[in-house]
Amino acid sequence: MKVPFKKANILLPKNCDMTKWSVIACDQYTSEKEYWDKTKEIVGDSPSTLNLVLPEIYLEDSDVEERINSINSNMEKLLAEDFFKEYPNSLIYTERTQKDGKIKEGLMGIIDLEAYSYEVGSDSMIRATEKTVIERIPPRVKVRENASLELPHIMILIDDEEKDIIENIKNTTTEEDKLYDFELMQEGGHVKGYLLKDDVADEIINKLDKFTDIDYFNNKYGVTENNPLVFAMGDGNHSLATAKTCYENLKKTMSEEEYLNHPARYALVELVNLHSDALEFEAIHRVVFDVDVNHLIDELSKYYEISYEECDGQKMTMITKDDEKDIYIKNPKSNIAVGSLQIFLDDYLKDNPGKVDYIHGDDATRKLAQGDNNIGFILPAMKKTDLFKSVIVDGALPRKTFSMGHSDDKRFYLEARKIK
Repeated sequence: MKVPFKKANILLPKNCDMTKWSVIACDQYTSEKEYWDKTKEIVGDSPSTLNLVLPEIYLEDSDVEERINSINSNMEKLLAEDFFKEYPNSLIYTERTQKDGKIKEGLMGIIDLEAYSYEVGSDSMIRATEKTVIERIPPRVKVRENASLELPHIMILIDDEEKDIIENIKNTTTEEDKLYDFELMQEGGHVKGYLLKDDVADEIINKLDKFTDIDYFNNKYGVTENNPLVFAMGDGNHSLATAKTCYENLKKTMSEEEYLNHPARYALVELVNLHSDALEFEAIHRVVFDVDVNHLIDELSKYYEISYEECDGQKMTMITKDDEKDIYIKNPKSNIAVGSLQIFLDDYLKDNPGKVDYIHGDDATRKLAQGDNNIGFILPAMKKTDLFKSVIVDGALPRKTFSMGHSDDKRFYLEARKIK
């Protein structure tokens, strides 16, 4: 099997203020208009990816159609003005210095959407790690379907515990290979990018090929699968699902030869190693509001075998107005505690009043859980090493299973690629 990752024809601005050009992913600061107002103020009249993407905070606005038309015309205008320099058949190595000083290394290239599925139960080589919310795709399709360019904030993970692939690239680059090196706006840190030499790029793709070997895969994870999970979604799952949807729609209008050779068959992404020191998983806790607390606890005890004594079960902390205690699920329905809890809550809330919310931080969870008719669950942070095995065994994990890094450290739009 060949790895579904290839060199790409990557576009970068020839000459502009890169700090103003590059803005944060559209799915960040969705409730903080002031962030986007400040971004607009910083950008001013300068060329910027802000004018080529639709921040989600504006998705419900009355002028959304107008914004989408403007995005499409802005793309056409830049292409007509010969604004970009194209780096054909290339890979770009990136170094992102985060706010905490840690460096996240990445690799820009294209993945083959023929090898990706976000469907529940998928065994494709590229898989979603969390359940895809189908309702979130159509608004994004409207943005992409007539666009001539894609600008990705998609981060895809590889499970390279030996740190042999991406982390070794820096030993092959020189100052002459550097394509960009600048500060990102609004405390986004710093980013550098290097064009890889052909022989280096070819060697990386050859190294990635080992992940497609089914015997290697089954031995590594202790499973007996027919198809390997090679790439797991990190960030931008709904953006990749949108690219897939647009490609599948396009296929209906073309011959097989046409669509297999169409640029929309691929999506530009950044590969990052799951084992990067800069990548930290944080737990997302649960609080259920306006619920009959005692009834929920009784039903949880019927649903699972619960122990209040320390044991080998999946541990979480249960908090009510009157009590806080550790509980252990001895017969879980998921590979991880958050999955087992979410399965129960989804079932319980189908038939009972109550509303679940997803909370960052232990203190915030405790405070909310102590309200009348509320109950909270503090969950352990998922181990990075559990991610691939959990997706293989359980399929896509429940929504809001984990958070990967802070908002400021999310990917910024920078590189582009023609999709028409």
